[in-house]
Amino acid sequence: MKDLVQFLTEASDDVVLEKRLKALLTPKEINEMQHRLQILSLLEQGVPQRDIAKQLGVGIATVTRGSRALKELKEI
Repeated sequence: MKDLVQFLTEASDDVVLEKRLKALLTPKEINEMQHRLQILSLLEQGVPQRDIAKQLGVGIATVTRGSRALKELKEI
């Protein structure tokens, strides 16, 4: 994980960072990451998990995983 963090944080600007992410991830993986970011944002706004799952077309387990991740981020 340390190598990945270093590879991404050494990007000189957003264009380089985007190119590095595209080199590492498939379009499907990028889409999934975008959904995860949306999940975190909606959870922070207080949107119920079932509504998020329905709105984004993802499973409730995916939203629950996002909820757990958000709690972990707040503990940092």
